[in-house]
Amino acid sequence: MAERPFKKVVIVGAGPSGLLLGLLLSKHGIPVEILEASDQLDQQPRAAHYGTPAIPEFYRAGIAGTIQERGLILDTMCWRRPDDHSYIAGFDASKVLSDVDGQDLRTHCYVLQDLDQLMLDEITQKYGGAVRWNHKVLGVGQDEGAAWAEVETPDGVKRVEGDYIVGCDGANSQVRRSLFGDEFPGFTWDQQIIATNTYYDFEGKFGWHDANFIIHPENFFMAARITKDNLYRITYGETPGLTREQYLERQPAKFEAMLPGHPKPDEYKIINFSPYKMHQRCAPRFRVGRVLLAADAAHLCNPWGGLGITGGFVDIGGLYDCLAGIWEGRADDDILELYSEKRIDKWKTIIDVISQENFRRVSDKEPGTRFERDEFMHLLKRGETDEPFLKDLLLGFMEVRYDFTQHYKDASAKGDGA
Repeated sequence: MAERPFKKVVIVGAGPSGLLLGLLLSKHGIPVEILEASDQLDQQPRAAHYGTPAIPEFYRAGIAGTIQERGLILDTMCWRRPDDHSYIAGFDASKVLSDVDGQDLRTHCYVLQDLDQLMLDEITQKYGGAVRWNHKVLGVGQDEGAAWAEVETPDGVKRVEGDYIVGCDGANSQVRRSLFGDEFPGFTWDQQIIATNTYYDFEGKFGWHDANFIIHPENFFMAARITKDNLYRITYGETPGLTREQYLERQPAKFEAMLPGHPKPDEYKIINFSPYKMHQRCAPRFRVGRVLLAADAAHLCNPWGGLGITGGFVDIGGLYDCLAGIWEGRADDDILELYSEKRIDKWKTIIDVISQENFRRVSDKEPGTRFERDEFMHLLKRGETDEPFLKDLLLGFMEVRYDFTQHYKDASAKGDGA
């Protein structure tokens, strides 16, 4: 066998994007080493819904079937009025996305902690990838021959080397800071968001859909199923500038005002409660020599519509195609420049634009006239009675993907990255 062009990829961050990249690469036979600052997987409530463009990566990683078996498939999504929670517009993806070229492209749902554990087990137990816990990256460096991370460990600071280092270390990425300092162009929304995992019977009591978006300038919220036993992700807006304790104190009144049935605290059960801010930001470049960025380390968007985690997984699929192409001798190193260029373009022209519109839709200052002013709502209405149109509409989101295998030297032997 001819000598490979490189020997190892170092991934910073054992979050969902780092683990997915580690799984794809190790499954392909590419040695990986994942560095994680914590001593365990993150257990905070985070994204749990993975949109259509991300699903092909689950199939390539060999975990789609397990996610479908253990998690949920979301069929229905809609937008509702705030006063009586009446239906405005929505869609049912069950007939149009359940089998697209042999893949179920409906939104998949599997609690992120469980998805992370699934990918971790696959990497370490099936493919022999290495995950180093309590390895906090302090900075990265490189020369013509290698890249390295300076890492703080319980045994002191050491250097971990690899041919490429990929920053998948989230919004506060130390890898990105090593490259660009505090430069992370974009803005932070002047809004406070609270994410909860809450048991409440939206479907049985009120006939709600799998995912519901309630439009209101103040009491906007999302309620989306995340488990089979009526656990929902309820994410809602709050007054900025308060403490966590103050948000906890205000929560019962918010739920009573917002939710159908105006429930008292003994009528639901909150499992997790997490305030956070929303950002729209994108790094100047996703590749500097042997150092690369992906997912939240590279770009951020607000969570309405799930384009953050979905876009991150799509990044990972594209980067995997580039690295696998180099590994196989089917692409030159400069395909990584193309990765940076194309993924930035997809963020700027699709992810940033659509995610901003999603949030402005749900927090509209005049919710009563939103339908009349919203072209997307009208498209959804048409799709309710026109299945071919609905399929085209929903598959339009696949435009966030980019097939890097078309740039392989042997492009006629096209891969599966599109």
